Amino acid sequence: MEWLGGALGAEGYEVGRQILQRGVAAVYLIGFLSAVRQFPALLGENGLLPVPRFLEMAGKRAGPTIFRWRYSDRILVAVAWAGSLISILLVLGLPQTGPPWLPMLAFLIIWGLYMSIVNVGQVFYGFGWESLLLESGFLVAALGSNDVAPPLLTLLAIRWLVFRLEFGAGMIKMRGDRSWRDLTALHYHHETQPMPNPASRFFHLLPKPLHRIEVAVSHFTQLVVPFFLFAPQPLAGFAAVVIIITQVWLVVSGNFAWLNWLTLILTFSAVPDSFYHALLPTLSIDPVYGPTPVWFAVVVVLMTLFIAYLSWQPLRNLFARRQLMNASFNRFHLCDAYGAFGSVTKVRYEVIVEGTMDDGGPGSRWQAYEFKGKPGDPARRTRQYAPYHLRLDWLMWFLALGSDGGWFTPLLAKLLQADTKILKLLRIDPFDGRRPRYVRARVFRYRFSTRREKRETGLWWMRDYVGMLVEPVSRK
Repeated sequence: MEWLGGALGAEGYEVGRQILQRGVAAVYLIGFLSAVRQFPALLGENGLLPVPRFLEMAGKRAGPTIFRWRYSDRILVAVAWAGSLISILLVLGLPQTGPPWLPMLAFLIIWGLYMSIVNVGQVFYGFGWESLLLESGFLVAALGSNDVAPPLLTLLAIRWLVFRLEFGAGMIKMRGDRSWRDLTALHYHHETQPMPNPASRFFHLLPKPLHRIEVAVSHFTQLVVPFFLFAPQPLAGFAAVVIIITQVWLVVSGNFAWLNWLTLILTFSAVPDSFYHALLPTLSIDPVYGPTPVWFAVVVVLMTLFIAYLSWQPLRNLFARRQLMNASFNRFHLCDAYGAFGSVTKVRYEVIVEGTMDDGGPGSRWQAYEFKGKPGDPARRTRQYAPYHLRLDWLMWFLALGSDGGWFTPLLAKLLQADTKILKLLRIDPFDGRRPRYVRARVFRYRFSTRREKRETGLWWMRDYVGMLVEPVSRK
């Protein structure tokens, strides 16, 4: 059986393995820390969408989660801190210095812990990159330790994930909004994306012919380049470099949580060590591997067969006329359908939540609650938060598009109560912890200021009042 381990080993990908294992673990760390910070306020026992009530209603449909046994905010925080600790160890590379089963066990533990959180996270965890992180952790678990060569089948499985990510995103664009097909999508996207970053206005104001070139390059990168990930080297490596560059471009131009960060990390599965030698000739990459244990080789083969079995549905979805976007096909978030921005919002609306200490009448002085990431104050430049995920800010974007999910009315009630957990998720509480008498929600149309408007007014955003979303409401 020694031939099996030898056939699976892919020498020449040690740097890629280190990037994959430590990079994916770093994203898990961000996910767990996000849960510590945000989950109790949003989904805790007294949150906007309490988990105990969700589990009572959903039952087994919630999917695998340790919280089915019991949920409390204390247990949630303990789970998240345990996942954070294991993730830190993996980022430092400590489990990887042991036998292959040790990093495998570590990754499977954080995969299970984070899946328990995602499966009760409801709309606040209903993003494609949650499933992407779970699938990444499951696959990277089979990369082995420093004692053995990186398994070729595992690297190919990760490349298959990158292929589905990129090709799926490309196909959903071609089937979706006409603006992708006529190359005008980026006339709007940088301005209307869920959470612009500090550079988004710069990108939005670039000449429109350049925007068209950007879209054309995006189509080529997503619809053609991914096929070369499975080509012999150096073609696979060059394809990976192209994808990595485009992902860096997306990181620089927007706040998409860890979607782009994780995608570029996974793409290093196709970059061979020889590329790093070419860039840094003095770099020493000469790992010494022992024989691959038979049990580990068998596990890798079984994992590959399992992924191949689960891949049938996403493969059909890629070429289906009604392609699904960010859809899960199983309870374990493996081999899902990915894709983002099949349609482009052409006008930006923002919901501005305000409160007052007055009687709520015409002469009342209303003050706005400011969120950390989403646009609010027109004079404030948007910040960079990705790869951290501001869940409430993201859902405020969907709210402006007409999607509530049952959390917004509870949010207003929490603001009327001056709930400390919710207020900690905001950038500015205009009442410094005091309870307002009334709150309301108004809708504005936002657009980036032109260069001339910016010089004359100092404003990053120009806005126009659209209408009232929620009339003034008070505590009962």
